[in-house]
Amino acid sequence: MFSPLLTSIIDREGLKVVDETSLDERAEQTVLSMVFFPGDANRLSESNDVAVILPELVKAFDGNVTAFVVARKAERELQRRYRFNSFPSLVFLRKGDYLGTIQGVRDWADYLLEISEILTKDPTDPPPFKFPEGCGVAPPAQAH
Repeated sequence: MFSPLLTSIIDREGLKVVDETSLDERAEQTVLSMVFFPGDANRLSESNDVAVILPELVKAFDGNVTAFVVARKAERELQRRYRFNSFPSLVFLRKGDYLGTIQGVRDWADYLLEISEILTKDPTDPPPFKFPEGCGVAPPAQAH
């Protein structure tokens, strides 16, 4: 279930809610997709911040980027596919192929700069997961 704010934005803006299957179908037919992974708005205050910014980003790119919202039940599976660490996140695709991810909320100018850079990239595989500082595997013990 989405926050009441995100639900109202989805309704007002006519955003499509996608899961693993429908994202593949829609993204392959869309030149540039911006896929919003809101996460749990009850735990993540930034979720509603990005929800408010999402339609403004679509407008800032003159409607050349289509926004989709990932259904809560599909978030973890798609998170594994695109290999990002935190919610909320925006994943960018060109005809279904991965371009990049922005995690968390940004200042407006940073969004515009980062998204512009991401949209000019060639598609790649998503990067490997990055463990947060201090969460890595301990180095092997030294033999004495």
